[in-house]
Amino acid sequence: MKDFKSDQEVRWCPGCGDYAVLAAVQGFMPELGLAKENICFVSGIGCSSRFPYYMNTYGMHSIHGRAPAIATGLAAARRDLSVWVVTGDGDALSIGGNHLIHALRRNVNLKILLFNNRIYGLTKGQYSPTSEAGKITKSTPMGSLEAPFNPVSLAIGAEASFVARTVDSDRKHLTEVLRQAADHPGTALVEIYQNCNIFNDGAFEVLKDKKQALEAVIRLEHGQPIRFGTPAEDGLGTKGVVRDQATGDLRIVDVTEAGTDGVLVHDAHAESPTTAFALSRLADPDTLHHTPIGVLRNVRRPVYEQEMEEQLEAAVEQNGKGDLGALLAGRDTWTVVG
Repeated sequence: MKDFKSDQEVRWCPGCGDYAVLAAVQGFMPELGLAKENICFVSGIGCSSRFPYYMNTYGMHSIHGRAPAIATGLAAARRDLSVWVVTGDGDALSIGGNHLIHALRRNVNLKILLFNNRIYGLTKGQYSPTSEAGKITKSTPMGSLEAPFNPVSLAIGAEASFVARTVDSDRKHLTEVLRQAADHPGTALVEIYQNCNIFNDGAFEVLKDKKQALEAVIRLEHGQPIRFGTPAEDGLGTKGVVRDQATGDLRIVDVTEAGTDGVLVHDAHAESPTTAFALSRLADPDTLHHTPIGVLRNVRRPVYEQEMEEQLEAAVEQNGKGDLGALLAGRDTWTVVG
């Protein structure tokens, strides 16, 4: 872990959830088995975007919202690198929304860590694209009028091949999700609920308090029935997620009354994103009750830069190696003698 700590002073507010994420990432990096010189962190603008300073790897603190675009170029040009993007809910989903969705649909080999604290922290507490409706902030003194983005829903809608959610304070779960994201060929988006103790303290308390979390958190594990709540006699939760036979929608039931046979078994590898998207919609946007965490989707599809390389090889085989000077000059060139 110490090999991945830089010599820079960490400049986040004391108590910020970013510290926990940084420690988890630094502790996980040795598992990649890569030289530090072959790892790169790219960030945009925001509190989370100071991340590259604190990693003893290559990195780039880029411009607002453009980290996915810069990282795409890097990953396409250097397939030998492990490229990570660190961004926030404002950086990724406001000015950077366009860049994010196209990186996801292209399936570039990037690992995107989206820190979501549901507020603008660096600029001192304005509402963000993930703030709940009615949120009172410095920029919305009478309450936000906008419906919030659900980042994992957005990613699944953009056909992302790997989508997960975790929480800053659950290091074991966070590390396991990072491990699966790193193993995934293509774009992996990991939303991390991260507490801003200065401008939005306690935003995720319902998911962190052990008693409340029993009823609020739905832990997803591939191949396991989706159950949560107070443990029943079989050790699993007394509540479960089932598919309504009439509408096809997902709903939450009391397992002791409905029985265990109808409880949905989580399939993160399902080719269709329909069920993963439905799971992402279970969470109440205001109270966060029934929030799924874990890997919602993990499917294989062609990786962008691999297909690009194959195209380039085919072009060279058919037409020979290109001449950049000739391409720039074009056919209509002349020499002026005077």
